[in-house]
Amino acid sequence: MLLLGNEVLATLAFVGVEVNLVLFSKSVLRQTNAEAANTFSMWMGAVYLFSLIGAFLSDSYLGRYFTCLIFQAVLTIGLIASSLTTQHLLLKPGGCGTLEQQCDPHSKFETAIFFISIYLVALGNGAAEPALATFGADQFDEEDPEESRAKTSFFSYFYVALNMGSLIGETILVYIETMGDWVLGFWISTCCGIAALILLFSGTMRYRHFKPSGNPISRFFQVIVASFRKMSLEVPQHGEGLYEIQGKDSDMIGARKLLHSNGFKFLDRAAIITPVDTSFIPEKTSPTNPWRLCTVTQVEEVKCILRLLPIWLCTILSSVVFIQMLSLFIEQGATMNTAIGAFHFPPASMTAFDIISTSTFIIFYDKLIVPLYVKLTKRKPKPPSELQRIGVGLSIAVVAIIVAGLLEQQRRKYATLSGEDISPLSIFWQTPQYVLVGIAEAFVYVAQWEFFSSQTPDGIKSIGLGLSMSSSAMEATYAA
Repeated sequence: MLLLGNEVLATLAFVGVEVNLVLFSKSVLRQTNAEAANTFSMWMGAVYLFSLIGAFLSDSYLGRYFTCLIFQAVLTIGLIASSLTTQHLLLKPGGCGTLEQQCDPHSKFETAIFFISIYLVALGNGAAEPALATFGADQFDEEDPEESRAKTSFFSYFYVALNMGSLIGETILVYIETMGDWVLGFWISTCCGIAALILLFSGTMRYRHFKPSGNPISRFFQVIVASFRKMSLEVPQHGEGLYEIQGKDSDMIGARKLLHSNGFKFLDRAAIITPVDTSFIPEKTSPTNPWRLCTVTQVEEVKCILRLLPIWLCTILSSVVFIQMLSLFIEQGATMNTAIGAFHFPPASMTAFDIISTSTFIIFYDKLIVPLYVKLTKRKPKPPSELQRIGVGLSIAVVAIIVAGLLEQQRRKYATLSGEDISPLSIFWQTPQYVLVGIAEAFVYVAQWEFFSSQTPDGIKSIGLGLSMSSSAMEATYAA
């Protein structure tokens, strides 16, 4: 619960910067629409790419707990710096920062300080996120049946926690900052970041800690080099005689052994024992020259990475679909009737229906559908695989696009009849398509996290999740 609470607060702190960065860039930094969009896209791309850096440090050197602690501290420092910079350097004259009243031009120094601070926020959030998700999963013992069942639900509730933080940020903080009260918005985010850091630290003595397993990049290239050195050797048909150390655990700290598989058989050459290798194998847990001889576990780790790459490329495409879909929905909403009496509902806040439907469906599925199935059938359910759930989610996303297309036809029809650019059709007719997108995300993203976590060996769990999260970076960078 501590880690889920930490995720809610950390996400809320991050969203406070993310959600109105485009508006801030236009009204405070005096950027054009194109410049503001480019600023946001590059910043979001950095967030997701930093997730790979955090994942690498987590698995290799720092461990998951210290990665979370260090980079959430960086997040907090970035939030404090952005709050102070906004309050004392950027909001001149007082009361500026709205689309009606832009701020005075700023010096390069003032602008640079602000950009450094928000990129610290990007580094802190991006690098901590995959480590936090993996660290949360580490708290469950896979060999204990009860904890193993609880672990299967963890990523679902972790995604709910992320969505709860986003929901608060995209409603309350959006309203505060849209009204031009940037200082209050930034300081609320800062307080949430500090609270998240305190909450994470408070459970230090209660967490299960695992040591990092060493540099996976060097292990990867050791297998490649060793296999090329032995290209002339014949690969054993069923992996007979390949090198592996004795005992339950592998030679990587905190990592279990992996059994030999038949895929990518050319890599098995790295574990073939030659006369040159036999001189240093006895009485040692690993060879003195890992660039010549690798264990079966090390070879299988490389195979796992290669198997994940095609799936990772597919997740990039799915990220493009979801991000572009939501951006088009917002543009569509901006041309519809947003009035509720005297109040105008911001089109971007319609994403609240997406977030609510995602969280509601996850809880509904886990707490009602699965138990009801067990009760009615008197047997344990065989849940669909991660890839099957991703397929279901993408199918629902297609339905959402069709629904949005039908609504667009009606929107244009009513706009033509009224003779106005803005259609008299209420923006709340978008609710069904946002709900469908939310359900699709519940299938796709949770299954995607579970897949990358389950298919990666112990030594690169965070990197697996980092790959999953970094797929969105490709779309964000391309959009820039």
